[in-house]
Amino acid sequence: MPEINKILVANRGEIALRVIRTCKEMGKKTVAVYSTPDADAPHVLQADESVHIGPAASSESYLVIDKIIKVAKETGADAIHPGYGFLSENGDFSERCEEEGIIFIGPKAKAIRLMGDKTAAREIMGKANVPFPPGTKKELKDVEEAEKVADDIGYPVLVKAAAGGGGKGMRIVENKDEFRSGIKAAKSEARNAFGDDRVYIEKYLVEPRHVEFQIMADEHGNTLHIFDRECSIQRRHQKVIEEAPCSILTDELRQEMAEAAIAAAEAVDYIGAGTIEFLVDAERNFYFLEMNTRLQVEHPVTELITGLDLVELQILVAEGKELPISQDDVQMNGHAVECRIYAEDPRDNFLPSTGTLTKHRIPSGNGIRVDSGVEEGQAVTINYDPMISKLCTYGNDRGHAIKRMLRALDEYEIAGCRTTIPFCKYVLKHESFTSGNYDTHFVPDHFSKEKIDAEMTNDEKVKALAAALLKMEDSGEENSQKPKARATNGRSSDWWKNRNKKH
Repeated sequence: MPEINKILVANRGEIALRVIRTCKEMGKKTVAVYSTPDADAPHVLQADESVHIGPAASSESYLVIDKIIKVAKETGADAIHPGYGFLSENGDFSERCEEEGIIFIGPKAKAIRLMGDKTAAREIMGKANVPFPPGTKKELKDVEEAEKVADDIGYPVLVKAAAGGGGKGMRIVENKDEFRSGIKAAKSEARNAFGDDRVYIEKYLVEPRHVEFQIMADEHGNTLHIFDRECSIQRRHQKVIEEAPCSILTDELRQEMAEAAIAAAEAVDYIGAGTIEFLVDAERNFYFLEMNTRLQVEHPVTELITGLDLVELQILVAEGKELPISQDDVQMNGHAVECRIYAEDPRDNFLPSTGTLTKHRIPSGNGIRVDSGVEEGQAVTINYDPMISKLCTYGNDRGHAIKRMLRALDEYEIAGCRTTIPFCKYVLKHESFTSGNYDTHFVPDHFSKEKIDAEMTNDEKVKALAAALLKMEDSGEENSQKPKARATNGRSSDWWKNRNKKH
């Protein structure tokens, strides 16, 4: 397979910028694609070329395979990196790239489809002797069959969508009386989210921890694990704070789970970067949850404790090269924590809080990494995921990384919208988190509006009030659909318009 010279990044925001940076270090040319509201986004300005692909709606821009392929051909891109989200786990997209002679920097279509179908994945894991929670091995044919399974394994149970993730199409059913309504609600949400209402049932685990293993595989039969991450701090079944490594794993349990992760990847002839997600119960039994056939949002914490560049490894594998490291070369040092800084209001059930970033001053210093896709003066809109940045800290040990994160959160200045910074501070100071004795129920068990208000300093309260007032003042301007001119990195918008780019 020839060396890749130019990579189209089929994504936006911080992950697009993250990929572009590694491409530059490797001497690869880059092409950015953008929707109308992303016209002057950082990833667009940093790429060698950029092409407009449609309006704000992702269904008319970032999710349109034909548009992405057309841009790749017109710009001479010989590879596409999908990032995460959008088309990253779309088997049709991977297959189409192969048909068009474009390298897809990710797994083959077959692996994406097998692991994307949760019921098919459970069957495969069973054959590979990877443990998964008691429940159905195939999608349910009718409610009566489902009810019998639930009775057999015992309540509470989880009803989960067969084709999807992110907490959509998922319901916890506490008892038999709630079962039929829970099935109906899960199927309806799954149909709306994924166009597929198939569901399956598994035992709901007590005090579950969400622990995942990063894997990397090449075409030459090498599959490595790159250690573990703890991702149990979640809201709406979506992660907010992650850390690496997981603090509860013994050396023996870590090795056992790592071997299961490698077996899971090899069972579908996996190539590239992927993540095997497990649930670990109160007795430290672990069970396969799902595989994400892409790079994860939280990959920076793995990079911080190993010194590896996962995007670089993805590109090398996509070029058909053998992984330049062996399992013995993968070493873990220190501890890393990631806080996802969302434009959300933790005092109002984490609802999106849109607005213009009138101030965005990131923290700095030893052991701090900030991956951001927006800059001061840009608007955070309802069109896409409300994540402003990923704030990561590295320390000699867990306590050091947490203290450094608290310092970084104190330094982080954002005005124009509410954010999850106060929530992240609350979590990192909570005894359950600092002791490592927490699970995926942290938010319902320990968090409330009243508790976070009590923890806030007077300075934080003033900042929150200022953000609310600025949002009110900006609301009239936001109703105008015209984009504002904005200077970026000292360059005027006229400079940007005249830049030698393909539009």
